Amino acid sequence: MNNIENSSGGSRNLNDSKDSLAGGLTSHSCGMTHQGRVRENNQDQFLIAQLNKSMRVTATSLLLEDRLFGQVQGEVLLVADGMGGHAAGEHASRIAIDQLVTNLLGSIHWHFHGDVDREDEFMGNLESLLRNAHSRILLESAQNVDQRGMGTTLTMAYVVWPKLYVVHAGDSRCYLVRDGMAQQLTTDHTLARQMVEAGGLKPEDEAGSKWSNVLWNVLGGRSDGGEITAEVRQVDLKNNDRIVLCSDGLHRYFTAEQLAQVVGSDSNPESADLCEKLIQLANEAGGEDNITVIVSQPTGSDITKSTWIDDYDHRPPVSTQSLPKSDDLLLETIDTDEPDDSSDDFLHDTLPE
Repeated sequence: MNNIENSSGGSRNLNDSKDSLAGGLTSHSCGMTHQGRVRENNQDQFLIAQLNKSMRVTATSLLLEDRLFGQVQGEVLLVADGMGGHAAGEHASRIAIDQLVTNLLGSIHWHFHGDVDREDEFMGNLESLLRNAHSRILLESAQNVDQRGMGTTLTMAYVVWPKLYVVHAGDSRCYLVRDGMAQQLTTDHTLARQMVEAGGLKPEDEAGSKWSNVLWNVLGGRSDGGEITAEVRQVDLKNNDRIVLCSDGLHRYFTAEQLAQVVGSDSNPESADLCEKLIQLANEAGGEDNITVIVSQPTGSDITKSTWIDDYDHRPPVSTQSLPKSDDLLLETIDTDEPDDSSDDFLHDTLPE
Protein backbone atom coordinates (compact mmCIF):
# COMPACT_ATOMS: atom_id res chain seq x y z
CA MET A 1 0.00 0.00 0.00
CA ASN A 2 1.71 3.17 -1.17
CA ASN A 3 1.35 6.82 -0.18
CA ILE A 4 -1.22 6.41 2.56
CA GLU A 5 -2.47 9.71 3.96
CA ASN A 6 -3.50 9.87 7.62
CA SER A 7 -5.53 12.98 8.31
CA SER A 8 -4.80 12.92 12.04
CA GLY A 9 -1.06 12.75 11.68
CA GLY A 10 -0.29 13.44 8.06
CA SER A 11 1.65 10.22 7.60
CA ARG A 12 2.56 8.49 4.38
CA ASN A 13 3.85 4.96 4.46
CA LEU A 14 4.92 2.00 2.43
CA ASN A 15 3.80 -1.19 4.12
CA ASP A 16 6.29 -3.88 4.97
CA SER A 17 7.27 -5.89 1.92
CA LYS A 18 9.21 -9.08 1.34
CA ASP A 19 11.06 -9.36 -1.93
CA SER A 20 13.47 -12.01 -3.19
CA LEU A 21 16.52 -10.39 -4.69
CA ALA A 22 19.51 -11.70 -6.59
CA GLY A 23 22.06 -14.04 -5.04
CA GLY A 24 19.61 -15.65 -2.62
CA LEU A 25 18.77 -12.31 -0.99
CA THR A 26 15.46 -11.52 0.66
CA SER A 27 14.61 -8.01 1.88
CA HIS A 28 12.01 -6.82 4.38
CA SER A 29 11.72 -3.05 3.96
CA CYS A 30 9.33 -0.35 5.11
CA GLY A 31 9.32 3.44 4.92
CA MET A 32 7.10 5.96 6.68
CA THR A 33 6.95 9.73 6.90
CA HIS A 34 4.97 11.94 9.27
CA GLN A 35 4.35 15.68 9.39
CA GLY A 36 5.18 15.86 13.09
CA ARG A 37 3.42 17.95 15.70
CA VAL A 38 4.67 21.44 14.79
CA ARG A 39 5.21 21.88 11.04
CA GLU A 40 2.30 22.89 8.81
CA ASN A 41 3.39 20.68 5.90
CA ASN A 42 5.67 17.75 5.22
CA GLN A 43 8.76 18.48 3.11
CA ASP A 44 10.33 15.03 3.57
CA GLN A 45 10.29 12.34 0.89
CA PHE A 46 11.37 8.70 0.82
CA LEU A 47 11.59 5.90 -1.71
CA ILE A 48 12.17 2.13 -1.61
CA ALA A 49 12.73 0.34 -4.90
CA GLN A 50 14.11 -2.87 -6.34
CA LEU A 51 15.99 -2.72 -9.64
CA ASN A 52 15.69 -5.62 -12.05
CA LYS A 53 16.12 -6.52 -15.68
CA SER A 54 12.95 -6.61 -17.73
CA MET A 55 11.80 -7.21 -21.30
CA ARG A 56 8.65 -5.71 -22.80
CA VAL A 57 6.98 -7.96 -25.38
CA THR A 58 5.29 -5.88 -28.09
CA ALA A 59 4.16 -8.73 -30.39
CA THR A 60 4.31 -12.51 -30.22
CA SER A 61 2.34 -15.65 -31.07
CA LEU A 62 3.11 -17.00 -27.58
CA LEU A 63 0.95 -16.56 -24.50
CA LEU A 64 3.31 -14.23 -22.66
CA GLU A 65 2.78 -11.34 -20.32
CA ASP A 66 3.61 -8.00 -21.92
CA ARG A 67 6.53 -7.53 -19.52
CA LEU A 68 8.89 -10.24 -18.32
CA PHE A 69 11.07 -9.67 -15.27
CA GLY A 70 14.40 -11.22 -14.37
CA GLN A 71 16.10 -11.38 -11.02
CA VAL A 72 16.16 -8.21 -8.97
CA GLN A 73 19.68 -6.79 -9.09
CA GLY A 74 19.60 -4.60 -6.00
CA GLU A 75 17.57 -2.46 -3.63
CA VAL A 76 17.62 1.32 -3.37
CA LEU A 77 16.56 3.25 -0.25
CA LEU A 78 16.25 7.07 -0.31
CA VAL A 79 15.41 9.78 2.21
CA ALA A 80 15.30 13.52 1.39
CA ASP A 81 14.54 16.38 3.78
CA GLY A 82 13.59 19.57 1.93
CA MET A 83 14.00 23.15 3.11
CA GLY A 84 12.64 26.44 1.85
CA GLY A 85 9.51 28.59 2.22
CA HIS A 86 6.27 28.44 0.17
CA ALA A 87 6.49 24.62 -0.05
CA ALA A 88 9.78 25.01 -1.94
CA GLY A 89 11.43 22.45 0.33
CA GLU A 90 8.87 19.83 -0.59
CA HIS A 91 9.49 20.59 -4.25
CA ALA A 92 13.27 20.34 -3.80
CA SER A 93 13.09 16.94 -2.11
CA ARG A 94 10.77 15.65 -4.85
CA ILE A 95 13.11 16.91 -7.58
CA ALA A 96 16.11 15.30 -5.90
CA ILE A 97 14.57 11.84 -5.75
CA ASP A 98 13.00 12.11 -9.20
CA GLN A 99 16.27 13.20 -10.79
CA LEU A 100 18.31 10.59 -8.97
CA VAL A 101 15.97 7.75 -9.93
CA THR A 102 15.82 8.91 -13.56
CA ASN A 103 19.60 9.01 -13.80
CA LEU A 104 19.93 5.73 -11.98
CA LEU A 105 17.81 3.98 -14.59
CA GLY A 106 19.15 5.89 -17.56
CA SER A 107 22.89 6.05 -17.10
CA ILE A 108 24.40 4.18 -14.16
CA HIS A 109 25.46 0.53 -14.42
CA TRP A 110 22.81 -0.56 -11.95
CA HIS A 111 23.36 -4.19 -12.90
CA PHE A 112 26.67 -3.90 -11.01
CA HIS A 113 27.13 -6.99 -8.82
CA GLY A 114 29.83 -5.77 -6.46
CA ASP A 115 32.80 -6.56 -8.72
CA VAL A 116 35.92 -5.29 -6.99
CA ASP A 117 37.56 -4.16 -10.23
CA ARG A 118 34.56 -1.94 -11.08
CA GLU A 119 33.81 -0.63 -7.60
CA ASP A 120 35.64 2.69 -7.99
CA GLU A 121 33.73 3.39 -11.21
CA PHE A 122 30.44 2.48 -9.57
CA MET A 123 31.04 4.70 -6.54
CA GLY A 124 32.01 7.55 -8.84
CA ASN A 125 28.68 7.08 -10.62
CA LEU A 126 26.88 7.32 -7.29
CA GLU A 127 28.60 10.65 -6.58
CA SER A 128 27.52 11.89 -10.02
CA LEU A 129 23.89 11.08 -9.19
CA LEU A 130 23.94 13.59 -6.34
CA ARG A 131 25.73 16.23 -8.38
CA ASN A 132 23.19 15.95 -11.20
CA ALA A 133 20.28 16.26 -8.77
CA HIS A 134 22.01 19.29 -7.22
CA SER A 135 22.33 20.94 -10.64
CA ARG A 136 18.67 20.27 -11.44
CA ILE A 137 17.51 21.94 -8.21
CA LEU A 138 19.77 24.94 -8.81
CA LEU A 139 18.34 25.34 -12.32
CA GLU A 140 14.71 25.23 -11.20
CA SER A 141 15.46 27.52 -8.27
CA ALA A 142 16.96 30.13 -10.58
CA GLN A 143 13.91 30.01 -12.85
CA ASN A 144 11.29 30.51 -10.11
CA VAL A 145 11.42 33.35 -7.59
CA ASP A 146 9.18 31.50 -5.11
CA GLN A 147 11.60 28.58 -5.11
CA ARG A 148 14.78 30.64 -4.89
CA GLY A 149 17.19 29.10 -2.40
CA MET A 150 15.29 25.82 -2.02
CA GLY A 151 17.40 22.86 -1.02
CA THR A 152 17.28 19.33 0.36
CA THR A 153 19.34 16.70 2.07
CA LEU A 154 19.64 13.36 0.31
CA THR A 155 20.78 10.02 1.70
CA MET A 156 20.75 6.88 -0.43
CA ALA A 157 21.54 3.28 0.46
CA TYR A 158 22.15 0.88 -2.44
CA VAL A 159 22.23 -2.82 -1.54
CA VAL A 160 23.96 -5.35 -3.80
CA TRP A 161 24.42 -8.33 -1.51
CA PRO A 162 26.61 -8.56 0.47
CA LYS A 163 27.64 -4.93 -0.11
CA LEU A 164 25.97 -1.72 0.97
CA TYR A 165 26.85 1.56 -0.74
CA VAL A 166 25.83 4.85 0.86
CA VAL A 167 25.87 8.24 -0.87
CA HIS A 168 24.95 11.29 1.16
CA ALA A 169 24.73 15.07 1.54
CA GLY A 170 23.14 16.97 4.45
CA ASP A 171 22.12 15.81 7.92
CA SER A 172 19.78 12.94 7.22
CA ARG A 173 21.44 9.72 8.37
CA CYS A 174 22.08 6.10 7.52
CA TYR A 175 22.70 3.62 10.33
CA LEU A 176 23.80 0.00 10.28
CA VAL A 177 22.34 -1.92 13.22
CA ARG A 178 24.19 -5.13 14.09
CA ASP A 179 24.43 -7.29 17.21
CA GLY A 180 22.55 -4.76 19.34
CA MET A 181 24.68 -1.79 18.26
CA ALA A 182 23.96 1.03 15.80
CA GLN A 183 26.77 2.51 13.71
CA GLN A 184 26.19 5.85 11.99
CA LEU A 185 27.48 5.49 8.43
CA THR A 186 27.03 9.12 7.39
CA THR A 187 28.46 12.41 8.61
CA ASP A 188 26.18 15.30 9.54
CA HIS A 189 27.13 18.17 7.24
CA THR A 190 26.53 20.81 9.89
CA LEU A 191 28.69 23.56 11.33
CA ALA A 192 28.53 21.85 14.73
CA ARG A 193 30.05 18.64 13.31
CA GLN A 194 32.76 20.67 11.58
CA MET A 195 33.56 22.37 14.86
CA VAL A 196 33.80 19.02 16.65
CA GLU A 197 36.17 17.63 14.01
CA ALA A 198 38.25 20.82 14.12
CA GLY A 199 38.49 20.71 17.92
CA GLY A 200 36.35 23.80 18.50
CA LEU A 201 33.42 21.99 20.15
CA LYS A 202 33.23 19.02 22.50
CA PRO A 203 31.40 15.99 21.05
CA GLU A 204 29.02 15.90 24.02
CA ASP A 205 28.00 19.51 23.27
CA GLU A 206 27.27 18.93 19.58
CA ALA A 207 23.60 17.93 19.82
CA GLY A 208 22.73 20.93 21.98
CA SER A 209 24.66 23.47 19.93
CA LYS A 210 22.69 25.95 17.83
CA TRP A 211 25.13 25.17 15.02
CA SER A 212 23.83 21.61 14.86
CA ASN A 213 20.90 22.95 12.81
CA VAL A 214 22.99 24.89 10.29
CA LEU A 215 23.95 22.93 7.17
CA TRP A 216 26.94 23.73 4.98
CA ASN A 217 26.29 21.04 2.36
CA VAL A 218 22.90 20.39 0.73
CA LEU A 219 21.50 19.83 -2.75
CA GLY A 220 20.50 23.21 -4.15
CA GLY A 221 20.22 25.95 -1.58
CA ARG A 222 22.62 28.42 -3.15
CA SER A 223 22.69 30.83 -6.05
CA ASP A 224 26.43 30.91 -6.73
CA GLY A 225 26.41 27.62 -8.62
CA GLY A 226 28.83 26.03 -6.15
CA GLU A 227 29.46 22.31 -6.19
CA ILE A 228 28.06 19.84 -3.70
CA THR A 229 30.28 17.51 -1.67
CA ALA A 230 29.07 13.93 -2.05
CA GLU A 231 30.01 11.56 0.76
CA VAL A 232 30.27 7.93 -0.39
CA ARG A 233 31.16 4.80 1.55
CA GLN A 234 30.83 1.03 1.35
CA VAL A 235 30.31 -1.60 4.03
CA ASP A 236 29.85 -5.37 3.91
CA LEU A 237 26.59 -6.75 5.22
CA LYS A 238 25.84 -9.80 7.35
CA ASN A 239 22.63 -11.70 7.87
CA ASN A 240 20.37 -10.11 10.52
CA ASP A 241 21.76 -6.60 9.86
CA ARG A 242 19.25 -3.78 9.68
CA ILE A 243 19.68 -0.59 7.68
CA VAL A 244 17.99 2.57 8.97
CA LEU A 245 17.66 5.81 7.00
CA CYS A 246 16.05 8.80 8.69
CA SER A 247 15.66 12.56 8.59
CA ASP A 248 16.83 14.77 11.44
CA GLY A 249 13.23 15.01 12.63
CA LEU A 250 13.75 11.50 13.94
CA HIS A 251 17.42 11.15 14.85
CA ARG A 252 17.46 14.33 16.95
CA TYR A 253 15.56 12.35 19.59
CA PHE A 254 17.75 9.23 19.58
CA THR A 255 21.31 8.45 20.48
CA ALA A 256 22.85 5.54 18.59
CA GLU A 257 22.40 3.42 21.71
CA GLN A 258 18.72 4.30 21.98
CA LEU A 259 18.14 3.59 18.31
CA ALA A 260 19.79 0.19 18.69
CA GLN A 261 17.52 -0.63 21.63
CA VAL A 262 14.47 -0.14 19.44
CA VAL A 263 15.71 -1.53 16.12
CA GLY A 264 18.16 -4.16 17.36
CA SER A 265 15.61 -6.03 19.46
CA ASP A 266 16.09 -9.80 19.81
CA SER A 267 12.35 -10.26 19.24
CA ASN A 268 12.92 -9.61 15.49
CA PRO A 269 9.90 -7.34 14.87
CA GLU A 270 8.69 -6.49 11.37
CA SER A 271 10.15 -3.43 9.66
CA ALA A 272 6.72 -1.76 9.58
CA ASP A 273 6.34 -2.15 13.35
CA LEU A 274 9.77 -0.61 13.88
CA CYS A 275 8.95 2.38 11.65
CA GLU A 276 5.69 3.00 13.50
CA LYS A 277 7.43 2.72 16.87
CA LEU A 278 10.23 5.14 15.95
CA ILE A 279 7.82 7.76 14.60
CA GLN A 280 5.61 7.39 17.66
CA LEU A 281 8.58 7.93 20.00
CA ALA A 282 9.80 10.95 18.00
CA ASN A 283 6.34 12.56 18.20
CA GLU A 284 6.09 11.82 21.91
CA ALA A 285 9.48 13.50 22.39
CA GLY A 286 8.25 16.68 20.71
CA GLY A 287 7.73 16.07 16.99
CA GLU A 288 9.25 19.46 16.17
CA ASP A 289 10.03 18.60 12.56
CA ASN A 290 8.87 16.27 9.79
CA ILE A 291 9.78 12.68 10.64
CA THR A 292 10.85 10.11 8.06
CA VAL A 293 12.35 6.66 8.50
CA ILE A 294 13.15 3.58 6.42
CA VAL A 295 14.00 0.24 8.02
CA SER A 296 15.34 -2.55 5.82
CA GLN A 297 16.54 -6.03 6.70
CA PRO A 298 18.34 -7.65 3.77
CA THR A 299 19.18 -11.31 4.27
CA GLY A 300 21.38 -13.33 1.92
CA SER A 301 22.77 -16.82 1.56
CA ASP A 302 26.00 -16.15 -0.35
CA ILE A 303 28.21 -14.22 2.08
CA THR A 304 31.72 -13.93 0.73
CA LYS A 305 33.05 -11.27 3.09
CA SER A 306 31.85 -9.66 6.30
CA THR A 307 33.41 -6.77 8.17
CA TRP A 308 32.02 -4.20 10.60
CA ILE A 309 34.24 -1.30 9.56
CA ASP A 310 33.95 -0.15 5.97
CA ASP A 311 36.64 -0.99 3.44
CA TYR A 312 36.03 2.08 1.29
CA ASP A 313 35.32 5.47 2.76
CA HIS A 314 35.04 8.73 0.80
CA ARG A 315 34.26 11.46 3.30
CA PRO A 316 34.17 15.19 2.66
CA PRO A 317 37.00 17.28 4.08
CA VAL A 318 36.57 18.38 7.67
CA SER A 319 36.22 21.97 6.57
CA THR A 320 35.94 24.01 3.42
CA GLN A 321 37.00 27.12 5.29
CA SER A 322 39.18 28.06 8.25
CA LEU A 323 37.30 27.27 11.44
CA PRO A 324 37.77 28.91 14.86
CA LYS A 325 38.86 26.97 17.90
CA SER A 326 35.95 27.96 20.12
CA ASP A 327 32.25 28.76 19.96
CA ASP A 328 32.96 32.37 20.93
CA LEU A 329 35.30 32.87 18.01
CA LEU A 330 32.73 31.42 15.62
CA LEU A 331 30.13 33.86 16.91
CA GLU A 332 32.44 36.68 15.83
CA THR A 333 32.75 35.18 12.34
CA ILE A 334 29.11 34.37 11.54
CA ASP A 335 26.30 36.76 12.41
CA THR A 336 23.10 34.72 12.36
CA ASP A 337 20.85 37.65 13.28
CA GLU A 338 21.62 39.59 10.12
CA PRO A 339 23.21 37.20 7.63
CA ASP A 340 24.60 38.66 4.45
CA ASP A 341 23.51 37.43 1.05
CA SER A 342 26.36 34.98 0.60
CA SER A 343 25.88 33.27 3.96
CA ASP A 344 22.14 32.99 3.37
CA ASP A 345 22.83 31.14 0.13
CA PHE A 346 25.43 28.84 1.69
CA LEU A 347 24.22 28.01 5.19
CA HIS A 348 20.83 26.50 5.92
CA ASP A 349 19.19 26.74 9.31
CA THR A 350 16.89 23.77 9.81
CA LEU A 351 15.38 24.82 13.12
CA PRO A 352 11.57 24.43 13.27
CA GLU A 353 9.73 27.47 12.05
